[in-house]
Amino acid sequence: MTTALITGSTAGIGAAFARRLASDGHNLVLVARDTERLGEQATELHDRHGIEAEVLTADLATDKGIEAVATRLSDRRNAVDLLVNNAGFGNKGRYLDVPMADELMMLKVHCEAVLRLTSAATESMRERGRGGVVNVASVAAFVPRGTYGASKAWVVQFTQGAAKDLAGSGVRLMALCPGFVRTEFHERAGMGTDNIPNWMWLDADKVVASALADLARGKSLSIPDPRYKAMMGVVKVTPRALLGGISSKTGRKYGPQ
Repeated sequence: MTTALITGSTAGIGAAFARRLASDGHNLVLVARDTERLGEQATELHDRHGIEAEVLTADLATDKGIEAVATRLSDRRNAVDLLVNNAGFGNKGRYLDVPMADELMMLKVHCEAVLRLTSAATESMRERGRGGVVNVASVAAFVPRGTYGASKAWVVQFTQGAAKDLAGSGVRLMALCPGFVRTEFHERAGMGTDNIPNWMWLDADKVVASALADLARGKSLSIPDPRYKAMMGVVKVTPRALLGGISSKTGRKYGPQ
């Protein structure tokens, strides 16, 4: 049985990955900040699917938390075959309205943690000649919209660049870029969602199913819905100056309230 490590596993897309991978027979290493919630999740997945679910409490906004997860990923005796870097959050407010400490924390989780954990995982995966990494980004990566979008753009560029460097090694890397997904993400950030049209919402389980299918096909980028694929196609041909104005207006309409 193979083992998958998922950060931010207790809610949203991370929890959907845990459910799907457990149902497929993968053992799990579940990573999040809430020990009690992790324990409940591990017990449920073990009882339902008969897999082994290891719990690792870690805050990826801290060096100690990142180091703990990196150490687990580097363990050759208990190898991790799939890493899902899902942990992340949003800040409510526009640029300069958000405290600098919160902006830096976002970069720590979205960029530094992803870099360090991906590196720890792929080093041992390359030695074995197999393995996979899914780095959860966002369609926000493709529009100029604040620190969140910038951090997710970094995830996409880093992941696709690393995928090219590791081509032929047996290690696959993919950036997952969903749109709005019904999770705890917006609630935790204090963001209202009543103004977001129903057609823009995606189901977390369907996002994961699409992502795993794209990873199996060897894709380095996954946009898991035809609606968002069409939208990103338009984004590619829209002049950046115009796109900046559109994304700003869209952010005020559909962003934090």
